[in-house]
Amino acid sequence: MRYEKVQMATFLERPNRFIARCRMFDGSVQESHVPNTGRCRELLVPGCRVFLQFHDDPKRKTRHSLIAVEKNGILINMDSQAPNKVAEEALLDGSLALTRGRPTLIRRETVYRDSRFDFYLEAPGERLYAEVKGVTLEEGRVVRFPDAPTLRGLKHIRELAAAAREGFGAAVVFVVQLEEADLFAPNDDTQPEFGLALREAQEAGVRIIARCCQVTPLEITLGKEIPVKLK
Repeated sequence: MRYEKVQMATFLERPNRFIARCRMFDGSVQESHVPNTGRCRELLVPGCRVFLQFHDDPKRKTRHSLIAVEKNGILINMDSQAPNKVAEEALLDGSLALTRGRPTLIRRETVYRDSRFDFYLEAPGERLYAEVKGVTLEEGRVVRFPDAPTLRGLKHIRELAAAAREGFGAAVVFVVQLEEADLFAPNDDTQPEFGLALREAQEAGVRIIARCCQVTPLEITLGKEIPVKLK
C-alpha cells in the first residue's frame, strides 16, 4: 500500500479524535484528519514528528490526513484503513496463507450471523472467515490490542469462535503497524473481556496470527510473523 504527496510535520494537539493540529515546515498550523479513532495517547505526544498525506480535494474539510508518527525512532503507521488493504494484498500474492490450499475465492466484507467479517475465503474443501485488526499500541517491544475498549471487536471474536464451532475455518489477523516487535498479547488491562474472548476463540479453533509491517512514510507492507501470547 502506497501513499503519495506525503509531508513531514510536528504534532501539536488533538482537540478531538478526528482532528490533529500540526505545524508544517513553513511554520503554518494545519488541521489534519486522524484516520484512527483509537486513543493513541502514547503516540500523539506534543512535539513528535508526524507524516501527513496531502489531498488535493477542495471538498474536504481538511487537506491532510495523519498517516504515520515517529515514536522513539520507530515509524508507526496510524491509518486504520491500511491493515485491511495490506492483508488483502498479502492474501492475493500468497504471502499471507490462511487456508491449507490455494484460495479459489477471496471476498471482502462477508456477513456471518450478526457480524460482517473482513474476508471470506474458499479453497478445496475449506470455507474460512477472517477478521483483521490493526495494532499500534507498543511498549517495550510488546504490542497489544485493543488500546481502547471495543464492543465491535469483541463481537467479531466471539462470532469467529461460533463459526469455528460450526465447522468453518476461522482466523483473526493482527496487523502490527510497525516494523519491530517481539510479542503480541491481548490488552487485558484495558479490556479483559477481549482477552478472555480471544483465549476462548483459540480453544474453539480460531487461528490467531500477528504480523509486523515494513513501514516507511510512503508505504506499508505486511512483514514477519511474531509470537502470540494469550496466557
